[in-house]
Amino acid sequence: MRARYARQGLASRAPLDRTTQAMLLRQLYLSRYEARKFGEAHAIALQAIELDVLADVLLQDAARAAIASGDLDAALGHLRMAARRSPASRRAFHWWTLGSTLFLAHRYAEAIAALTRATRWGTRDKPLYRAHLALARIAAGERQDDELQDTIDELSHAACGQGYGRFVLGHLAYAAGEWSAARRYLEAFVRRTEQSRPTMAIALEGEVRMSRATLAKMRNN
Repeated sequence: MRARYARQGLASRAPLDRTTQAMLLRQLYLSRYEARKFGEAHAIALQAIELDVLADVLLQDAARAAIASGDLDAALGHLRMAARRSPASRRAFHWWTLGSTLFLAHRYAEAIAALTRATRWGTRDKPLYRAHLALARIAAGERQDDELQDTIDELSHAACGQGYGRFVLGHLAYAAGEWSAARRYLEAFVRRTEQSRPTMAIALEGEVRMSRATLAKMRNN
């Protein structure tokens, strides 16, 4: 249904301004992405970016499709460009997304650099960015013993500790040896993600896999 209306709008004989055209293309992108036709979704997102309307948002769309189709290098390029082209109000989010993508790819030094920038630019969601940075540093082999509990407490009491924050909290709690809390956070994250709309569920498949692997480690020990 979404794709049909988007195509009808794009095929209209009436002139379309760039904003309307970009939003119609985005609806078409979402329909292809949710249908798991990631190559088509990527191509549509690139077409929409050329209109130079909310380019940083559309670059995020292109990155999601590239990740899902297995083209990590293209995704990282899109995310770096999004951070450069975004308004200041969205810059922290783009750096965080880049950092989280690099973290899942086990490229921890690069993840730390990106998440450090997210923390620098962050405002409301700064506790999430700081906690994710701590997680990347732990994964890179750095010790966080003295500050780890404070980081966990800060995120657990913040609004951004819900949703994606539970993924980060779960793995920080696991690193701290608080396995009961880790199970609670990770199970809640997996459950919520699997019940979310298809776009979100697909985008977070990497995080769900990592969460399930961590839960399995706790069950087997």
